[in-house]
Amino acid sequence: MNWENNFHPFEHTPETPLPNLLLTHLSSWGYIYATGADQTSYLQGQITCNIVSLAHDQSTFGAHCDPKGKVWSVFRLFRHKDGYAMFQPFSAIDAELKALKKYAVFSKIELTQGDNIALGVMGKDAESYINTLSNTQGDVRDIEGGTAVKISAQRWLLITDQSTAQSLVAAFQGEKVTESLWTRFDIEEALPLVTAGEQEQHIPQALNLQALGGIDFTKGCYTGQEIVARAKYRGTNKRAMYILKGNIDATLNHEQPLELERSVGENWRSVGRFLALYRFSDHCAIGLIILPNNLDEETRFRIKDAPQTEWTIQPLPYSLDDES
Repeated sequence: MNWENNFHPFEHTPETPLPNLLLTHLSSWGYIYATGADQTSYLQGQITCNIVSLAHDQSTFGAHCDPKGKVWSVFRLFRHKDGYAMFQPFSAIDAELKALKKYAVFSKIELTQGDNIALGVMGKDAESYINTLSNTQGDVRDIEGGTAVKISAQRWLLITDQSTAQSLVAAFQGEKVTESLWTRFDIEEALPLVTAGEQEQHIPQALNLQALGGIDFTKGCYTGQEIVARAKYRGTNKRAMYILKGNIDATLNHEQPLELERSVGENWRSVGRFLALYRFSDHCAIGLIILPNNLDEETRFRIKDAPQTEWTIQPLPYSLDDES
């Protein structure tokens, strides 16, 4: 049996206790791999985060913007083998790679789409499991065939070659689930992502990058830096990313991004579409969406094509004022 077919849906409600150890294949995620003598200096002049000061055992969020400050991609960046990996949704990589390569001809850097396998480890025993794969400590660790990266208290990312990935999947003793559960954690932790349909639409602060250490306002110039700095120092950003919770209509097309409307008096006005969405088995759902940052917490929302649905803003797990 193909190892990729060993992952199965995990049907549950928000109240269902999760197993202590789960594994998933992150098939809709990938990474850009940067190597070469100028890898650090080149990336430092292109992206919002500071990688000169990044320790080998740390990862960081970051973004790559166009000259207008609009985001090509949001990624988690970390050391991987001989270079850096920029982990992000697979659909964003093609356009992002072309944009990132634009000035690379003048530097000693090679930028490619990574070909290693991405696995996600989840649950209370996730770190204990990682300890069996690596003798080192820290949030980024070398393992056989690749790298392990801590995402949060109960989640780790593994980037490994295919043979190692197959061995890990075959020997894994916990639950093997489809990657939708990883999406649930991303939403609950309010971690930003930009897929192909959202590229060049938002500045980094609209994706809460400043609250997650993904923007260094003192590092110097990078593409789009003036716009990003103006949003901070002049208060020009009027949007932020929020968690919403509500109910879902089973008849809706699961393949299309869902449009959301908000109440304005007795009327309804479109506010955009979900960046990510997770459906529980009881028709409850949670999602990430970018909204105006001055909305009342009591604002009501509904799915455009399902007016019987009702959604509300949920608390974020971090403060939007935590700017670096």
